Amino acid sequence: MTGPATLRLNLLLAAALLVSALLLVKTSYESRRLVAALDRAQAEQQALESERQRLESERQAQATPLRVERVARERLAMRTAGADVTLYVELPGVTK
Repeated sequence: MTGPATLRLNLLLAAALLVSALLLVKTSYESRRLVAALDRAQAEQQALESERQRLESERQAQATPLRVERVARERLAMRTAGADVTLYVELPGVTK
C-alpha cells in the first residue's frame, strides 16, 4: 500500500485537516466576536438601567405634593379655593 492509493489517502487526509483547521479558526473568531458583542450589550443595558433609575428618582422628586403646590402658585398663579372665590350653582328642579 505504498502506491497511488496511499498518496490519495494522504492528500485526502491533509485536505480534511486543512478544512478542519480553517473551520476551527472561523469558529474561534466568530465566538470572540459574539462575546465582544455580548459584553457591549450588557454594558449598554447597565447604562440604560442606571439612566432609568435616575429618571425615576427625578420623576418622583418632581411629583411631590409640596412641589406641585409651589409650581401651581408660582407659575400658574393658582390659589387655594376659599369661601370668597367659591360659586355654587343651583340647578332648577333639583332639591337638596
